[in-house]
Formats: sequence, structure tokens, C-alpha cells
Amino acid sequence: MTRELTTEAEWMRAAHQLRCTGCGQVTPPEEIAGDFRCAACGELFAVEYPGWAGAAPPNPGALRWLWKERRSSLAAADQSGVWRFRELLPIVQEHEIVTLREGNTPLYHLTQNAERLALPELYAKHQGMNPTASFKDTGMTAALSVAKARGFRWVACASTGNTSAAMAAYAARAGMRSLVLVPDGKIAWSKLAQSMDYGALTLQLKTDFDGCVAVLREVVRRAPVYLLNSVNPYRVEGQKTPAMEIVEALDWQAPEHVIVPGGNLANISALGKGFAEMHALGLLPVLPKLSVIQAEGANPLVRTMHEFSGEKLEPVEAQTRATAIRIGNPASWKKAVAVLRATGGTVEQVSEAEIALAKARLGAEGIGCEPASAVTLAGLEKMLIAGKVQRGERVVLLLTGHTLKDADYTIAYHRGELLRADEVAGPEQAALAQAIRDSRRDAVACEANVDAVLRLLHARDGGTA
Repeated sequence: MTRELTTEAEWMRAAHQLRCTGCGQVTPPEEIAGDFRCAACGELFAVEYPGWAGAAPPNPGALRWLWKERRSSLAAADQSGVWRFRELLPIVQEHEIVTLREGNTPLYHLTQNAERLALPELYAKHQGMNPTASFKDTGMTAALSVAKARGFRWVACASTGNTSAAMAAYAARAGMRSLVLVPDGKIAWSKLAQSMDYGALTLQLKTDFDGCVAVLREVVRRAPVYLLNSVNPYRVEGQKTPAMEIVEALDWQAPEHVIVPGGNLANISALGKGFAEMHALGLLPVLPKLSVIQAEGANPLVRTMHEFSGEKLEPVEAQTRATAIRIGNPASWKKAVAVLRATGGTVEQVSEAEIALAKARLGAEGIGCEPASAVTLAGLEKMLIAGKVQRGERVVLLLTGHTLKDADYTIAYHRGELLRADEVAGPEQAALAQAIRDSRRDAVACEANVDAVLRLLHARDGGTA
């Protein structure tokens, strides 16, 4: 066994290269521009491993055994749900890894929603259970490790919240400095508090997320600052590892469908890459369909797929309370379209009311998530009605952030202060409005005596207690 694994380690250790997703030009990693755009055509890059081509394929069983064994190791890299799979992302040496023991997040069976939707095998992959409470940690450990290995002192990102929290934490862990640009007044305070607490230079710009991105692109051109937004291809390498965790948890079988929230669209790009690489290496028999759900007010991918068949994207002025996906000009849209086409996935959009109710329904199962995560459950319901998901299929919803990322949203919902009257008005919205009223659980003022408590308990139990 040792000899076999040594051979596989040598097979996997091939140097990586960066290939433009537009013109196909290959550029050495050290020659990439600071904004990670191709000098020839302006498109994004993808990491690839040329040594894998033509080499003897690995033994899938041996790799699965190795990855499982590492979970009982005390080594920091082995305890990471990203670097545990490091044979599939050989981008830095093991001693260069910066980790907070990210990944290894739970795959929950959604028992209540599975019964309600008559979809027995419905699961949620909760990436909000990462160290800084969002999926961004899996990509950040990879990209920031590369930045540190290359000698950068400063890292930077534009963010709606989760990216900034992850970057600031990993930079602090690595002893590096971090710069965060966020849109003024358009970020949840709990997320902003994280970047502050981790020591980032946090600047609130009087613009939206896309405006922050434009400023940051110029900053990295003019200063020795390493960009850690999702255009960085090494982010994708870390963010592909939940795909491995999902199939590992399902005994190395792919679900029929994986449904992902759509913001800057690096997440579906990363998961698509992870599933495709496992399939090519013989670790996965078939590919799942990957689909994207967006908020109605921040739906550029939905529009490009419906209006232009994915051939061009027209930016929108993004408006949604799900701040993590309030992005009108997603950088990775072309990568996302490629994944949708390759896997046979689809796109869907959901209203603010549908997002809020879906979040409450997940919370009722004891699984709290930020609003952007809940678009997956809301979108799944529409996909079931449209026949895009079949009742017998195994479906995994990706939850991208923890409920405490935006506690104000949750409190406002349960107090009945979140949604405007027009968002649940009209006879066609009656059932939705009633479901929202039924799901609210506001705190109740109560006298400090046992009888008062028991009366409320009796009332909550429908008068049958």
C-alpha cells in the first residue's frame, strides 16, 4: 500500500499552470497580472495540472482510503477539509499551507422539508459551519497560502461581507496584512465586525460591490497587493473540495442534483471543476446536475440564460436583502454558464418573500443559514413544480453562510418587520403570505410566573397540552 500511494503522490505532484478560459493561452503563474485577467483577451484563468495528462491514473480506492485516514491525523493539513484532498490541488508545499481547519462541514438530511416536498433524499451541505462561518474559507485557505508562499505582505478584496471576513482571518493567521473594500451601508454588520476584529484595514466606499471591485483592480495594478476576490483561480481550487466531501458522505456516489446560490458565481464554477476532476480521475461514476438560484433583484445569470442563451451578460443594479448575493455584474459568469451546459443544470430566480420563508423553514429544522443560502430551498420548490427536479432524485442544497451572519434579518422576519406589504400582496400570494405568518416565532412578553408560562405553552401547542 505504501509503495502504491507513493507512486500516486508523484503522479499528483505535477506542476500546475494557468490557462485562460477565453482564448486558451497558458501563462506561468508568476507572470499573471495582479487582477488575474488574461493580457490577451481579458478573461479569467483556471488552474490545470498538465502532469495528469498521459500519466498512469491513480488508484481511486487508495485515494479514498488515504483521505479517510487523514481525518484521524493530528496534523493541521490533514484536519483541513481542503488540504485533506491535497493530491487534487498541488499548488503549494505542505509547509506553506495556512489553515484554520476549514472544511469537513456536515451534510444534513432535511427531514422536515423532505417530507413536505415528498423528496425523501434531500440534503443540505452547510458551509456556514466553517471557521469564519461561510464557504469562503475553503477558497481563502488555498489562495492566501499561495500569496504567502510568493512573499506578499498585503492581501486585499472587495466584499459584500463573507469574503472580507475569511480573508482577514486567514491573513491574521498568516501574519499578513489585509485591505477590505466594502460598499457603504450594503453589508450586514455582523460580517463587517469580523473583518474589523481580525485586524483588516476596512474601508467603506460610497458605491456598490461592483464599484468596489473597480477600485480594487486599480489598487492591485499600482501596489504590491495580492488580490483575493473570486477572480483569483486559486480560490476555485479550495472551493472545489466540498464536491469531494459531498460524494464522500454519500459513499462516493453523486447526487442527481446540486443546487447553489448565485452571486459572483465562483461557487458553481468551483464545484463544477471538482466534480469534473473526480469524474475524469475515476473517483465518481457520473456527474450531478448543477443549478443556480438567484434573487429576483440580483439575477444577471438568469437573464443571460433566458434572454441570450448564456452568450452575453448585461449587468443589473442588484437589489436584494440577501446581501451575500447582491451582485449585478458577476465576474465568473462565463465559467458558470460552462458548468450549467456541461452538467445539464438550470437557473431559477426567487422573490424576497420566498427567500425569507425558505430561510425560516430551514431554521425550523435547527439548521440556521444566512438569507443568500435559503435561495436554494426556495428555488428547489420552483424546480419541482416545473419538473426540473424529479421526486425520486437525491438533491443537495449548498448553504453558504451561517444564520449569525445576518441576525438582524432573522429578527426582523420573526417580528413581521422584514417584508413590505406589496411583497406579499394579491390573491396569488395568499398562500405564501399565510405560510410566512405561520412560520414566525417572535419573542413573547410574559409575566414572571409559572401559570403565565404554562398558558403560553398550552396556546403554542394548539390548546392540546
